[in-house]
Amino acid sequence: MESRIAIFSKLVRDCMRDVPLAVAEGTPLGEVAQRMEAASASSTTVTDAEGRPVGIVTERDITRRAAFKLDATAPVEAAMTAPVSIIVEDEYLYYAIARMRRRGLRHMPVVGANRRLTGMLNLHDALAVASETLMGQIDILTRDESLEGLKLIKAAQVELADQLLGEHMPATEIQALLTHINNDIYRRVVNLNLDAMTEEGWGEAPVGFAVIVMGSGGRGENFLYPDQDNGFILEDYPDDRHADIDAWFINLAERMTRDLGIVGLPLCKGFVMATNPLWRKTLSQWKEQVRLWSKKRGVTALRLCDIFFDFRPVCGDAEMADDLRRFVTQTASGNKAFLRDMYEDDVEHIVALGWFSRLLTEQDDEDFKGRINLKHTGTLPLVEAMRLLSFRDGVEAVSTLGRMDALKDCGTLNSDEHDYLAGAFRHISHLLLRQQIADFKAGTTVSNYVHPDTLSERERDMLVDSFKAIRALRAKIKGDFTGDIF
Repeated sequence: MESRIAIFSKLVRDCMRDVPLAVAEGTPLGEVAQRMEAASASSTTVTDAEGRPVGIVTERDITRRAAFKLDATAPVEAAMTAPVSIIVEDEYLYYAIARMRRRGLRHMPVVGANRRLTGMLNLHDALAVASETLMGQIDILTRDESLEGLKLIKAAQVELADQLLGEHMPATEIQALLTHINNDIYRRVVNLNLDAMTEEGWGEAPVGFAVIVMGSGGRGENFLYPDQDNGFILEDYPDDRHADIDAWFINLAERMTRDLGIVGLPLCKGFVMATNPLWRKTLSQWKEQVRLWSKKRGVTALRLCDIFFDFRPVCGDAEMADDLRRFVTQTASGNKAFLRDMYEDDVEHIVALGWFSRLLTEQDDEDFKGRINLKHTGTLPLVEAMRLLSFRDGVEAVSTLGRMDALKDCGTLNSDEHDYLAGAFRHISHLLLRQQIADFKAGTTVSNYVHPDTLSERERDMLVDSFKAIRALRAKIKGDFTGDIF
């Protein structure tokens, strides 16, 4: 069964009808009416000589404006509605739904990147994809595209997550939605700044590029308040153009990170952002960087790999990001020494489970004493293990559950291991998200700490079983990557 929140990842082209009935400017109204009747069409799009929509004629236009008022030989422009509202085919469907509802539109022409007509979106078709219970959420997530509008969208995430968790939606699906919203905010912030730079005389991007997000945003596993972990992949260019081209992208990076901070995605304290040249490279430079990291394998290089390797594109040329993803996977899968060192660097991340299945709590930090850090001693050891196994086996999936599924398919995980580990990830994610929402409502610091006393007996038992499954996996990969079975 398709997820109830699948609507938030669907594009307009997934729901649009084939190229609709279209007529050229100057077509007589009588001919337009005949063609609409013959095609049983409720509307027709009027296009210019380049095939770009300039207006729309509906049945209402024919009956209200043309009948008994206009001669059949009058041009279609006399009855059409113009200018016409259009939507690009790679826009998200839920944005199209909100726009059509707010403007009272039943039809909206769909165009490609060249603004030529490619299809027609029917509101009835679109609404059939979205359940009625999601319409309020769609309205929340489709404010205007100013920074203030995006800020309101970001602020609404806690309420949205609380509502969906209250409706018993799995926490991992809510995380996927939160990530989608955040990554879409990235895209819209970048597009706002691209327009601004063009207007201010900077011109269009001098070379192709992709904006990538890393960490939980790359895996699709954001909780409520992720910070910025982003970078740029740039199309290769001659060295003698570096000063001008890099200046252009520094400008974009500074604008992007500033505006994301305003919207509600805080700056990364570790400076993992495109404003840092370490995270702003051409495709060839990124590949060379990955080669160096895999060869030198110092502590710093390994930590940088942990950050970078879970990336995904959110804006721009996705093909460059896909190319880099394949290269990273191929480089890692063929380097046993590199994977062993990655394991050794992660070995200190253990689950919070002691002797006799006793839950281990924080003892040093007074602010969180007696609580369990479910990220550092729960999901993190599992995320790292799935990443290592995926690289070894050439799996290109990035999400933790996606990696588990792929590893089951290739035989690395058996059915029981997969079920226990997937259940562990879902349960710990649920406890974390619920706690963060509770922290927000209470006006306290939103963190990754959960007190054992807030868990029911069943939840505690499930948490212990989850930790056992993750610990067993870590013991297994210790032998796989180091040869040490003790």
